[in-house]
Amino acid sequence: MLTMELIRQAREHISPFINRTPIATSRSFNRAAGREVFFKCENLQRAGAFKFRGAMNKIGSLSAEEKARGVVAFSSGNHAQAVALASRELGVRATVVMPNDAPQSKIAATRDYGARIIFYDRHRDDREALAHEIAQKEGLALIPPYDDYLIMAGQGTCAVELLEDVPDLDALIVPCGGGGLFAGASTAAKAILPSIRCFAIEPATANDTQLSFRRGERITIPPPQTIADGARPQTPGALTFPILQRNAEDVLTVTDDEIKAAMRFLLFRMKLLVEPTGALTAAAVLFGKLPVNVRRVGAILSGGNVDAAVLVDVISDDGPDFRRGDKASPR
Repeated sequence: MLTMELIRQAREHISPFINRTPIATSRSFNRAAGREVFFKCENLQRAGAFKFRGAMNKIGSLSAEEKARGVVAFSSGNHAQAVALASRELGVRATVVMPNDAPQSKIAATRDYGARIIFYDRHRDDREALAHEIAQKEGLALIPPYDDYLIMAGQGTCAVELLEDVPDLDALIVPCGGGGLFAGASTAAKAILPSIRCFAIEPATANDTQLSFRRGERITIPPPQTIADGARPQTPGALTFPILQRNAEDVLTVTDDEIKAAMRFLLFRMKLLVEPTGALTAAAVLFGKLPVNVRRVGAILSGGNVDAAVLVDVISDDGPDFRRGDKASPR
């Protein structure tokens, strides 16, 4: 099970390898959002995302025999890079199963870290089944992107750091794809500050977690289309979902246009390069998705690995431009 003790152990294991990422604030953002927001900048983490925490904890926990055989993972990008880098740090051979439409920057980084890449078609193939097949055939240890307690524990360490730096928050908001970051971060936050309100944020067109949360059971959606490539799982994790049900007050969604507007604000006003999935939380605050009585918010910016073509599209978009003083419209 995922416990605070497991998260504390993870922190001890991974602290020599990870960056303790900073907290960023902006008076301009607070004015636009009408709240006080504290951003945990996991876009500045090694490998460019929070995923490095969980991958390092999981791979570092393998036996010497498992490390000698190597590992295999499946990912659209950030977990791929994290597994590749963690494996390189620990001298482990890594294979990563990636969709053939993954961002080119994430493919290139995964290769640069030394991993072997095997591509699949997300509309036709089952990536998890393919990874299991490779693991069985080659004797590799499987490193899941989120549905693993050691992975979740590693991800939860970022919330521990956040609450050490800003201990008096009303709420924690977390990007949600498969749910590993939310599971780890919310478990840590609730253990440290039981009164904290936790919200998961996902794209409106990839709302498998919101629909599952509303129904009270995991459901599966068709392959979703969204700019937030890290939030495209079709169903919540079997292990992460019960934790989300326990810890989440609600699951909120934002549109791709809102994500782009948040990315522009973070880039032009705060000088933070954040990928679309990483900007889910900023979009939720900026566009008034949280309850009005939430005044002090801890928001995790989960990653900064944005593809160049996506960044050009975001910058050239004619949506709200907060440099001109445009206002977000609470909904």
